[in-house]
Amino acid sequence: MSTSVHDAGQAAPPRLRWLAATIGAFNANKTSWVGLVIVVAVILAAVLAPIIAPHDPLEQNILSRLQPPHENYYLGTDYFGRDILSRLLYGARISLVIGVASTVIALVLGSLIGILAGWYGGKFDVVVMQTMDILLAFPSLILGLILVAMLGPSMENITIAIALTSIPSFARIARAPTITVKERDFIEAGRALAFSDARIMARHILPNIFPEILVMGSLWLASAIRTEASLAFIGLGVKPPIATWGGMIREGFENILDSYWLVLAPSLAILIIVFALNILGDGLRDAIDPKLKGER
Repeated sequence: MSTSVHDAGQAAPPRLRWLAATIGAFNANKTSWVGLVIVVAVILAAVLAPIIAPHDPLEQNILSRLQPPHENYYLGTDYFGRDILSRLLYGARISLVIGVASTVIALVLGSLIGILAGWYGGKFDVVVMQTMDILLAFPSLILGLILVAMLGPSMENITIAIALTSIPSFARIARAPTITVKERDFIEAGRALAFSDARIMARHILPNIFPEILVMGSLWLASAIRTEASLAFIGLGVKPPIATWGGMIREGFENILDSYWLVLAPSLAILIIVFALNILGDGLRDAIDPKLKGER
């Protein structure tokens, strides 16, 4: 007896089914592929920065200060004669490391909190989620600014601050599907077999809600990069002379009228990566719930 493609897809392992659904959603929404290509390109540019950067990002050449883009400096130079392109490539490393690290920390801790709250329910759920609501009441940038000001401006502290501002959002995303999944028959079967709570949450609940958390992660990564750039712009980012996109905008702001290229390149870099992550997240969302296609 022949097996239909639909039946074969249903019989495939969950991971393969989700991968097939993601590819199908990306094919239906071509802009998702554009987002993926841009994100991969930015990551490769950051990783290969020591190889492809034409100059040392910290090398100062006073004789070449504030030069517009030309054949020797493709994106021009800054107030200290440093190559903008090289600093842009190395700045991508800082933005991506802080963005990814803070998002992963928030994803892990927030998902754990949300799953525990949804699983145990009752007073524990009420106390935990009300605490998350209090944190959500603060704008993420303001809360991040307060935390960085208290901890001090360093790469590690900025990562921790951005992660703490993101935890409540991940907790809410994880809690809602946990409440739904825990009522399903296979969870009841696990309880009947005397599986521990930890085993059920790790082996049965987490795999079923992880795609939704992953979509949230892709979207929040864009927010984390934007928050890091904002903190750097107001002087609470990684200390100079290390290149960061927000720091480059801050350094060039005073000369923006005469030397537009100082802020144009890092601003476009932030715009492009945030845009790419958002349309990539749209594709992942369509893969999880096809009913949401077209609802932008």
